[in-house]
Amino acid sequence: MNKTIWLIAVFGAVLLGLVGLTHWLLYQRLVVATALPAPWRQIAAIAIVLLGLSLPLAFVLQRLVDAPAMRPVAVGAFVWMGLVFLLVLGIAMVGLLGWGHDKVADFRGLVVDPERRLFLARLLGGAAAGGALLAGASALHEALRFPQLRRVEIKLRKLPKGLDGLTIVQVSDLHVGVTIQRQWVEKLVIEINKLRPDIVALTGDLVDGPVAALREHVAPFANVQARLGTFLVTGNHEYYSGADQWIAVWQQLGVRVLRNECVTVQDGDHAFDLAGVDDWTAARFGLAGHGHDVAKALRGRDTSRELVLLAHQPKSIYEAADHGVGLQLSGHTHGGQIWPFGWLVRLVQPYVAGLYLHGATWIYVSRGTGFWGPPMRLSAPSELTQLVLRAA
Repeated sequence: MNKTIWLIAVFGAVLLGLVGLTHWLLYQRLVVATALPAPWRQIAAIAIVLLGLSLPLAFVLQRLVDAPAMRPVAVGAFVWMGLVFLLVLGIAMVGLLGWGHDKVADFRGLVVDPERRLFLARLLGGAAAGGALLAGASALHEALRFPQLRRVEIKLRKLPKGLDGLTIVQVSDLHVGVTIQRQWVEKLVIEINKLRPDIVALTGDLVDGPVAALREHVAPFANVQARLGTFLVTGNHEYYSGADQWIAVWQQLGVRVLRNECVTVQDGDHAFDLAGVDDWTAARFGLAGHGHDVAKALRGRDTSRELVLLAHQPKSIYEAADHGVGLQLSGHTHGGQIWPFGWLVRLVQPYVAGLYLHGATWIYVSRGTGFWGPPMRLSAPSELTQLVLRAA
């Protein structure tokens, strides 16, 4: 079996399991525990089942259907996906309150009558639902507004004085697909060009779907105006969507795709090296010539020059630091996207969002310019990043 198909099948099985578990929990806590009367109980049960089925359907529509009529269905399902997470989080939080109430009652030897227990269940269920809706509305607004411009200055030891002030505009994790489409990309390109960048760095996960469905939506990137060039590295989502086909599209748009390679960026009499590597997971997809290889990318370069590395996942920093990289630009984490996912990201990535010094190597991790799945961001706003390089 093709590795990509196998990975998608595993993802689908895990997704179906999570969908079933979370929606069963919603039914138990919001319908059964609150003793919702007929016919509302039956209506709620049917609604929960249909909403649950909409989630796997959204992923199918996103990848297999290029039909505008299906877009509202997929977008609605992804919004529900975000609300489900917030509902489960709310249920867990109010569940702790209910558990604490019961423990206090037991300690004091009190007997909670059934009517009071039902009232408490309905109160807590309503609080969980209300809190999730408010948080969801805020997260939806945050995700759908245009990304904030974030300006970061970084001093690099080997950067020539003549390159002091050189700017790199970073776009990461845009996830062009069922929610983010051509109009959004056109506006993004306008904002990029307003910054008059020297270099534009696209650090992976730019697309979420096949070339046939999304080629026209990324076409505006051909209009990016970067004085010294536009460069891209693959993220894991490029591999879910046909990496070789997407690489060809980006090349047709005038973007230089760095695949475990290093180029020297010359600006007048001054220069530095810019390298890029395939995504950390690339080898899993069984595509010939693909795989994350920092050593290959940097082999034979002049180590006296400053070196900037584009690597989708922050965990590349360990090899980057060992090879004398001055600055690594990454994405992938979305800054957690929806609180408290940022804490979970820390279990698998060394850095989540922002600028860090790892040994002698700087790493900047973008929170992402778009979003994945639910069009929601909670305590992790999207960003368009302008990095200003300074000679130390």
